[in-house]
Amino acid sequence: MAEKAVQRETVSSLRETIAQIENRRLPGVVRAAQAADPAGFRRQREEASRNKILSLGVPPLDDVLEGGLPLAGMTEIRNAETRDVGAAAGFVTALAVLCQRRKKEKGHLAPVLWISQGLASREAGFPYAPGLKSYGLDIERFLFVSIRTVKDALWVAETALSVPVFAAVVLEIRGNPACLALSESRRLHVRARAGGVPLLLFRQAGEEEASSAFFRLQIKPASAGERPLPDGSMLCGSIGHPAFRVLVEKSRAYASADIFLEWNAHDRRFYPIEQSVASQADGQSANSVDPFSASVGRSSGADQMGRLLAYARAS
Repeated sequence: MAEKAVQRETVSSLRETIAQIENRRLPGVVRAAQAADPAGFRRQREEASRNKILSLGVPPLDDVLEGGLPLAGMTEIRNAETRDVGAAAGFVTALAVLCQRRKKEKGHLAPVLWISQGLASREAGFPYAPGLKSYGLDIERFLFVSIRTVKDALWVAETALSVPVFAAVVLEIRGNPACLALSESRRLHVRARAGGVPLLLFRQAGEEEASSAFFRLQIKPASAGERPLPDGSMLCGSIGHPAFRVLVEKSRAYASADIFLEWNAHDRRFYPIEQSVASQADGQSANSVDPFSASVGRSSGADQMGRLLAYARAS
């Protein structure tokens, strides 16, 4: 009987491992087996799972992301047009600040590695150290690498992910290059999960494309409020904290509407914004123009995908 119990536990563990590799929910038989586990292994696994998620402090976004930003694996952040790259870069930097602060709270002064394709750097510019510092990032532990080709950038990213010393690794590319297809994204995702490092794939002026990332977020700028004064009033005509409009394009839970939030660099955290106020950014679309294709090494752009809901596979 004891031998059969060990076999059942082994099978249950293998099923759980396969489910984690395939990035989907555990089947009911495994959940039932864990619920019947009297030794407390289920509680230990749940605590380990929570330690691999970073809450962003905005309940609507955390709910869609199943708790927050994954700290072991790849998350894709993109902007559709070049003019929105500043907002997307600000959102990615805020995520890097949160990852770095979490490491510091655990007693580790971990650096952030930002890998930028040369074309992306020329189009959007290089990071500005004083600005990053005022944004909340520890610039003494910030490494920036500008690389000419996408293939070289991928090689540097894979190498960095194999050394689990970074608080976060940012891979900034432009458009939808052919050398970063589904198989390459899968390899990066596996490396990030194995190394326990969050990989932020920042796709500048890129279109929707299939990837192995846990989640894909499209970032647009939102209307910022006025700057608050110490007495609680607002400084008329001023510009407040950076504001973002987040569209969750790929997740396991459907997000019915855009999510509006702002980044407070002093508190180093996100705050939700009232949608009725932030939706004033919709007026910017009146002057919109058709963006140029940013595809590299392809005869045409990536296919339109729309929002994706990741269902469990049938087999």
